Amino acid sequence: MKNYFVPDHMFAGFWEITPEFISSLGVRAIVLDIDNTLVTYGMEEPTEEVISWVRGMQEAGLLLSIASNNHAPRVEKFNEKLGLFTMCESGKPSRKAVKNACARFGVKPFECAVIGDQIFTDVLCASRSGAVSILVTPLPYDENLFFRFKRVCEKPFIRAYKRREAGKNKRK
Repeated sequence: MKNYFVPDHMFAGFWEITPEFISSLGVRAIVLDIDNTLVTYGMEEPTEEVISWVRGMQEAGLLLSIASNNHAPRVEKFNEKLGLFTMCESGKPSRKAVKNACARFGVKPFECAVIGDQIFTDVLCASRSGAVSILVTPLPYDENLFFRFKRVCEKPFIRAYKRREAGKNKRK
């Protein structure tokens, strides 16, 4: 039985995720988180690295969108240079973000991946939707007490992922 809190894949950062890897999963569409996934929390605009990575994914034929629990002014300002389909106040871990991306791009949930830094929003959203969950290490940020608590609560699920992957490698 699938544990909805254990990610399907983990990376140190979005920059490690290649179009080839995404395509190898049968994924055609990506739902991206912003804060602490693409940029440090509160950064108003994407970095050149983010813009380049997004363009590379698009050139490979992948469909990208942004789903953020932030309000529209924050998400729209960040998206000005990217021009992606956005979902503000997405309610993650609600399935709404994946459902809307699938409808927009004409794909099935299993053809969609959610990339984010939080287990209890991004990974759970993907898992509940039948999408591929990709957890990235959060970008460094001086998080408040609530987020530090959430990060501690995420650790058992990250350990479970690492045990699962270690088991796969032993069987090879």
